[in-house]
Amino acid sequence: MVFLNRFKEKNIAIYGMGLTGQSSAKKLIAMGANVFCWDDDKKTRKRSRELKFKINKFWLEKKEFDNIILSPGIDIEKCSIKRFLKKNSKKILTDLDLFFEINKDVDTISITGTNGKSTTCKLVEKILKFANYSVITAGNIGKPILSLTNIKKNKILILEVSSYQLQYSKLFRSKHAAILNISPDHLERHKNIKNYTIVKSKIFSSQNNLDYSYINSTNKHLKFLKKLFKNKKFKSKLNLVSESSCKSILEKINNNYFKSKGNIENLAFAYKICKNFKIKNHIIIKALNKFKGLPHRQEKVFSKKKILCINDSKATSFDASLQSLSNYNKIYWILGGVPKYNDYFGLENVKKNIVKAYIIGKNISFFEKKINKTIPFLKSYSMKNAINSIIRDLKENKKLNGTILLSPAGASFDQFKNFENRGNYFKKLIKKNLKKINV
Repeated sequence: MVFLNRFKEKNIAIYGMGLTGQSSAKKLIAMGANVFCWDDDKKTRKRSRELKFKINKFWLEKKEFDNIILSPGIDIEKCSIKRFLKKNSKKILTDLDLFFEINKDVDTISITGTNGKSTTCKLVEKILKFANYSVITAGNIGKPILSLTNIKKNKILILEVSSYQLQYSKLFRSKHAAILNISPDHLERHKNIKNYTIVKSKIFSSQNNLDYSYINSTNKHLKFLKKLFKNKKFKSKLNLVSESSCKSILEKINNNYFKSKGNIENLAFAYKICKNFKIKNHIIIKALNKFKGLPHRQEKVFSKKKILCINDSKATSFDASLQSLSNYNKIYWILGGVPKYNDYFGLENVKKNIVKAYIIGKNISFFEKKINKTIPFLKSYSMKNAINSIIRDLKENKKLNGTILLSPAGASFDQFKNFENRGNYFKKLIKKNLKKINV
């Protein structure tokens, strides 16, 4: 294998020793490389030493490195070895690049975008499995890609890919590559929406004329990409996707999950991708009728009488929350957390759906300014307080109906470990208060 020869006895540095860094180190060591690792976090370094990785300040060594593997969370502009990395920028690779070097013959479907990546990956997986394809789903949605073993040529690999992974990637190529949508996100790293979109578009950079690309034809931030395809900067076969792309099967699907605008968009991409695998409509419809949404993404927690409880903890920006706010009525909205840099709140078209907002977390003033004078709100600080306040407000409302919606429009790290932890806590509180809610 070319990969074996290329990295055997080579000096490889790995910066960032989270799960991605660890999987990269294990793979390279197995290939016979001399691997040197570092992480700026003391606890991560300790854990890495316990796993027998060689931890040292490699940039201070009088050593020539053949390659530097950069973990996705590393921002060159803000890290402690910025000068060293910029000097050696041509040597930088990512886990995506390493994966491609090992698995060039594997058909890969890569999904990126701001919202809906995980759901679209799972939709494609569901359809392909119903069509009797052998499928693995990995990346941001599951295991780091380099932790996968024994990937055979007949496997189809579905990858959820982030802008952080794509930013420093040079070699990665995917047979099918999609950008679902673009809205402001990660701007603290990418500076502006155009840079963010350009980084996302790197998913098409290494494709050739036998590959397939998919972009959202109605997303304003992706319009300029059409010109790049027309001018042959990107060489793959362009597939333009919109909600109308799945119109022919939508009316035949008996699954309430596909009633919301966001999920229809995800479905449109899954449909376009799977049609390029020559899968017949009746198989796709059968698969989609069996599809259940992922946890923490407009997840129905409780529904009885006229009360509906929705866990949308994965909504970490306003644009993500907007889908839920558009999809339900008489909403008692729990929001708050760590706001996204330069996030814009446009409540004009959904304020009629919201009865009241309940702000939690440590950034109360940010969210208060965003919704002030637009909708009624209460500063609840904690989710427990918010639930108690909603129950009280429901009881004061003689109609006793509405939607209790956790859709935070912010990241979870101020009060919770991650969005899953936040969503599970919400579900626990709902379960605990069912008798009070079901009045």
